[in-house]
Amino acid sequence: MALIINEECINCDVCEPECPNGAISQGEDIYIINPELCTECVGHHDLPQCMEVCPVDCIDKDPKHVEDKESLYQKYLKLIG
Repeated sequence: MALIINEECINCDVCEPECPNGAISQGEDIYIINPELCTECVGHHDLPQCMEVCPVDCIDKDPKHVEDKESLYQKYLKLIG
């Protein structure tokens, strides 16, 4: 499942450089996560790095993009391929 940043985002800029897939970018009002690039850090780290560094805990699982760990790993393989 890809992740999503909710409206509690304070635009602190700490999540964007932590994403190994470049899935996080500045949106119109808050940071956004591209679900096509988000693997929840599967293939890179044990835990999603954006969630680890977020000071306001505004990153959640995106119910619109449900994926299991194997699907996330396959996406990771395509991204690095």
